[in-house]
Amino acid sequence: MIIECKDWHAQHDKMPPGARLRVHGTVTVSHPGIVPVLVKRNIQDKSFALALELELQQEEGNFIQVVCDKHVRLELPGEHGPIPKVDIFHDGHLIATITDILETH
Repeated sequence: MIIECKDWHAQHDKMPPGARLRVHGTVTVSHPGIVPVLVKRNIQDKSFALALELELQQEEGNFIQVVCDKHVRLELPGEHGPIPKVDIFHDGHLIATITDILETH
């Protein structure tokens, strides 16, 4: 269960040795055994926007029930063309939109 997410950033890094797109942020989870993971969504918008899915994976073991912040990151290699925004979904709901994408050359 997501309690909160914040500090989302996207960077289209075109510097050598190869272009890549990085997206990262912070997700608040209900205990340390929950691992947030960003993946490219199967269904993409017909615009140039990039749609990502935030998945919460459960590690095995027993964990103290304490709310904690976890960093989540995705790096996609290659040139991705113009991306006006990145939409992040969880369980079918839009939870964040990044419109200020840093482009480095």
